Order: sequence, then structure tokens, then C-alpha cells
Amino acid sequence: MSRPVIGISTYQDPARWGVWEMPAVLLPAAYPRLVRAAGGLAVLLPPDDAADAARETVAALDGLVIAGGADVEPARYGAAPDPRTGPPARERDAWELALIGAAIEQRIPLLGICRGMQLLNVARGGTLHQHLDDHTGGPGVFGRHPVTPVPGTAYADAVPETAVVPAYHHQAVDRLGAGLTASAHAPDGTVEALELPGHESLVLGVQWHPEMGEDTRVMTALVEAARRGSRTPGAGAPADVAVAVS
Repeated sequence: MSRPVIGISTYQDPARWGVWEMPAVLLPAAYPRLVRAAGGLAVLLPPDDAADAARETVAALDGLVIAGGADVEPARYGAAPDPRTGPPARERDAWELALIGAAIEQRIPLLGICRGMQLLNVARGGTLHQHLDDHTGGPGVFGRHPVTPVPGTAYADAVPETAVVPAYHHQAVDRLGAGLTASAHAPDGTVEALELPGHESLVLGVQWHPEMGEDTRVMTALVEAARRGSRTPGAGAPADVAVAVS
């Protein structure tokens, strides 16, 4: 059986290699490694600026991952920026929100990681805490903390026990977006996973970084959902499932 095609969002940043220094489309290599380890075929999605491009891109996929990264601009959820919030990434926000909307509309499995989970919440009208302490291991170092699933959720189906996860974030979900429910928590009560129950497709978000650990179960849930809903790329027909992570 062919591997499901899993698209992963990327972003544009200045980069330097050899004698060159210019804007480049970037993504940490751990993301496609995790997709491959879970049985998927990873493809990287360069940013675009059109909603039609997002719909066309998603129609060519079996599953979608929205990667972690920069803070979501507070204006997206009607808030003034906290001094500790990072600079806006407006083009990335617009592109990834369009991808999320297209995946939900087309019922394509979607996984949002860290920022991806936060964007999913904002896409559904939710808000974010702009700063939390103690959810990193220090600048440039991933922390680790336990995450406990909520029984009866899709996340609990994939990871039924409390698991220690790699985390690096200073923002998190505050008010849940329309239709979303929390499906895992950190010891301090932070929402660590959320999903959209009752939707025709599975929509899941996780706040930590599964690509930085050894546990493939979250990504495997996405890949298996994509396999069940696999269709001819580009056909535009809806698949059965969708998943997201921040």
C-alpha cells in the first residue's frame, strides 16, 4: 500500500549557506523525519498568499501538519500585544489559517503542532494566553513535563496514559474556539491538546513538539487517519478524517 502524502507547512526566513545569504523556505528536519517514522510520505508546503492556493494545495494531500514556530499575532484574536509577544508573522498567519480552513472544509486529516494548535484555536474564534512561565527548558532548550489525556477523547484513544512530552512554548490556549474541547492538560492546567468532536473529520491539536521526542503515536494517528481517507491526489473529494497540533 502506498504511503499517505502528508503536507507540512513551512515558513520564509533569511538563511545563509556557502556564499549565499537570501530568503529561504525553512522547516526543522525533525518534522519530515517524524512523518516518515509514522509511515507517511512527507512533502513541504512553501508559503503562498492566496486562499485559492490553500484549497488547491490541501486537495492534493492525504493529511496536513501545521508546524510550530512564531507567536500568532494578537490582532488575530482581538488582543493588544503583550510586550513579551514576538514580532508578527502576518504572511505566515494568513497562509496557515487558510490551510487549516481548507483542511476542515475538505475533511483532510490535520495535525497542528504548538503554534499549529494555537492557530487552530484562533481559527475557531478562540483566544490565547500571551505568556506563560516554565513551559521551556530555557532559551533554545526543550523542557519536558507530563501531559494527562481527557478520557473519551480522540487524543486519549491515541495516547491513553499520562506521557512526558518535549515542550517549548510561552503561549497557550485561553478561551476555547467554537466547537473545540480540551483533550489533555499539563499539571498546571494548561490545555495541552484540543479537538473538534462531532465534526465529520477528526481535528486534533497538541501544544508540545512530538517531532522532538521518540513517541510517534500522535503522528501515527494522523497518518492512519490519512490512510483511511486516502484518495486520488487533486481529485478534490473529501476524505474521512482531519487532525491538528501546535
